[in-house]
Amino acid sequence: MKIERDTSNNEKLNRILSTNIDEYVYIAKALSTDLRLEIFKALLHRSMNVAEISGKFNIPASTAAINIKKLEDAGLIHTEMIPGTRGTQKLCTASYSRIVVDFSDFRSTTSSETSAQVSLPIGQFSDAQISGAHCGILSDKSIIGEMDEPRSFFEPDRVNAHLIWFRRGYLEYRFPNRVPRGSMINNLELTMELCSEAPLYNLDWPSDITMWINGKELGTWTSPGDFGGEKGLLTPEWWGTENTQYGLLKTWRVNSEGSYIDGRSISGLKVTELELEDKPYVTIRIGIKPDAKNDGGLNLFGRKFGNYETDLNLKLNYTNRNETK
Repeated sequence: MKIERDTSNNEKLNRILSTNIDEYVYIAKALSTDLRLEIFKALLHRSMNVAEISGKFNIPASTAAINIKKLEDAGLIHTEMIPGTRGTQKLCTASYSRIVVDFSDFRSTTSSETSAQVSLPIGQFSDAQISGAHCGILSDKSIIGEMDEPRSFFEPDRVNAHLIWFRRGYLEYRFPNRVPRGSMINNLELTMELCSEAPLYNLDWPSDITMWINGKELGTWTSPGDFGGEKGLLTPEWWGTENTQYGLLKTWRVNSEGSYIDGRSISGLKVTELELEDKPYVTIRIGIKPDAKNDGGLNLFGRKFGNYETDLNLKLNYTNRNETK
């Protein structure tokens, strides 16, 4: 059955799935059978429809469909219906070529430790300082305000943003502090999807992106590039592939030992230095420092753009002080 599109080797597939140990359980289950592992390996080389997979592995189409669904549910592949010589057919494509598991969060905790979590849309920033004309905000349906106009960052519709980009400046957010009074915060995690900001896109475009929490500089991560040329899994069809399409999922963490991004140390700033318990909110600032060596800007993705269905997610692990005695 002929597929009416290019299904040659995916030589440009170089997407990394960053995950933690808890989420990796679902991926491991999806790859726990020899058949699903072989199907995924085959899809790393080229896209195939269900009939092709059925023929290649000499299995019924129903068996192929069941195993494809397992891989799709784990986020390892994505599928789409396309026109064929006889109606439509489901085309299967590998989503990632590498999986990175962050084990740094796999640590022993006391039975009294719990967590408070908050998810904040990327458009709900409390302050913005954007300089230069290379910037913009998109909802999942249209442009918000005007392209290349810093004043658009103060439009009321900014709360509906799912993609924000700028070359210089910062965004600042205030997350509600939901940790009960009298508790001790042991660990802070902030997860987001982001990348550099180049004209249109450029896979080799480093940018030094810095994070501050409650006014304290956490550290800097150098994004390798601005990713486009192929569709982000969640990016709307109207936003062409000549533009930025997806980013990398990054987790910033501060604990009693220091500050990290995806488990890699970026500074010695400790969670106790953030004075989290004394404030009704947690201030998060992300941006490009004026003296950044690689001032390549940033793209920040909401749950309806990019490769990850996520907003800005803040997690605070804490224990009651009375129970730590």
